[in-house]
Formats: sequence, structure tokens, C-alpha cells
Amino acid sequence: MAALHAIVGAGPVGSALAARLHADGHRVRVITRSGRDAGVGEAVAVDASNPDDLTRCTAGAEVLYNCANPGSYPDWEREWPPLAASILTAAERTGAVLVTMSNLYGYGPVPGPMRRDTPLRPSDHKGALRVRMWHDALAAHEAGRVRATEARASDYFGPTLPVSHSMLAMSAAATLRGKPAWVFADPDQPHTWSAVDDVAATLQTLGGDERAWGSAWIVPSNPAQSVRQVLTDLGARVGLGAPRLRRVPRWVLRAGGAMIPMLREVNGVLYQFDAPFIADGAETTEAFGIRPTSWDALLDATAPAWRQRA
Repeated sequence: MAALHAIVGAGPVGSALAARLHADGHRVRVITRSGRDAGVGEAVAVDASNPDDLTRCTAGAEVLYNCANPGSYPDWEREWPPLAASILTAAERTGAVLVTMSNLYGYGPVPGPMRRDTPLRPSDHKGALRVRMWHDALAAHEAGRVRATEARASDYFGPTLPVSHSMLAMSAAATLRGKPAWVFADPDQPHTWSAVDDVAATLQTLGGDERAWGSAWIVPSNPAQSVRQVLTDLGARVGLGAPRLRRVPRWVLRAGGAMIPMLREVNGVLYQFDAPFIADGAETTEAFGIRPTSWDALLDATAPAWRQRA
């Protein structure tokens, strides 16, 4: 019988991962609170923050992937700790390899490219939370209680990404309608974008290769591109001219953050766009042979998809 792979979360990454695993002949079980159908495999409605329920649902799984994305930023401190602890507990009880989808927040502002050995020095509570999650999993791994690894990606990019999922996608929604787009930070700083399918490929590879376990790995991505350049290239593919960008003054964001929790949380990650924000996944490519999807192919597929949804 084909091996069972359990995925917590059916967002863009969880769904892409489910499709890859299914295409490779694996049994796939996608776990969400609502029982949302990821398009392939078995969809199960389970509160993943309940370790007993999650353990029963993942019994027999060879790999357990944490692709969850609980709530919005203001909800993280309440929702992430019990969810992450439950997923770690389920992996320990079932013997499944734990593969966590993470981000680059734990590095904080750095003067150069982020690599696997770059020290974790978060500058806000969201990054500190992700660091705690990784340290908990790593401690369990080093104690021999679980086999754990983690993939770290930059902002997602690709045709399946919902328009509301990122600041870039929201700016693109306006640009692809021929409207001016508001941006929160410097649109001309180089920034790494991680293709959704490349994230899924990395997760699948890490779960199946014991050389990956006990460490975190950066998702291989294309050379960094500024927000302005990405929007220009997307617009060109649907016959539009250069984007018209308007930058929200930082004082407006700070003032709004005093009243609107989400704006306050956005302020905490704008350092990623105030200076070059570059992730170097070369070590992941060297170790496992994972290479990023062609940037031109990504643009060709993403522009019409985002324009249609915009």
C-alpha cells in the first residue's frame, strides 16, 4: 500500500504539496478545521490544535507536514502555540517525520543574504514566535523523540496565490486593472519571491530525505526582483504599461497601527522591503537538487491568473 502523507492546512502551499504527493502515487490526507477539499486526496475536518484528535487522524502517516497558517498576524500569539505544540505531539506519538513550512521572519533584518547558517535574531514578536516553534521541534529531534525539519520561504509567488494573500499580490491586483497601486515601503529594493510550487517541492523532498532532518533549509528561489520590476513584468504580459505606484507615508502607517492591530503588525515586517531582502537557497539546491521554477514561466502563468481574479 502507498505511504500515507498527512498535511495540516489547505492553503496554496498545502494544496500544491497535496497535488505533488498524489501525482507521485502517495496517499494524501489533508487536515483542516473545515474539512476543505484540496482537490486531491482525502479531506478531513479536525481541529489540529487538539493533539488527541490530530494523533488519531495522522496515525500511520509516514510524514506529517505543518502547512497551517492560523488567522491573521494579530491572531498568531493566541493560535500558533497550541497548534504547533499539537502537531509536534502528533508527530512524536505517530513516528511521522515532521516537516514544517516556515518563513524568514526569524532572521530579522540582516546586512546580506539569508543562508541556512545565518543567526536567528528576530526583530518582532512574529519572528520570535517562529523561532520558538523551531527550537521546540529541534529540541525534540535532538532528544530522539521526533524527526524534524523545516523549510523557510520568502513571500509566495505564483498563479494559485489568492490576490489578498500578500502585499505584492494586492498591489498587482490594482496594477493589472490599470489602476494606481499603493505600496507600504520602498518598491525598488531587491526582494526574494518563492514560487508556491518550489515551496511544495522543497517540503516533499525534506520529508523523504533523512539528510534534511534536524536542520532548517531555505527554499531555492529566483534572483531577487524589486516590487516595481515584478509589477512591470506582470503588467507587460497583459499589455499594460509601467505601474503607477503610490507609497503610503510611514507616519500614516504608524498612526493607523495605534488603532488597527493588523496595520501595527504590518509595520513590524516592513524592514523586509526597506532594504534588500534576499534568501540564498543554494545549499538546498546543492544538497537535494531542487531548482527554482523559471522566472519567465512564473510570470507568464501568474499575470493572466491574477488579472482574472483582480
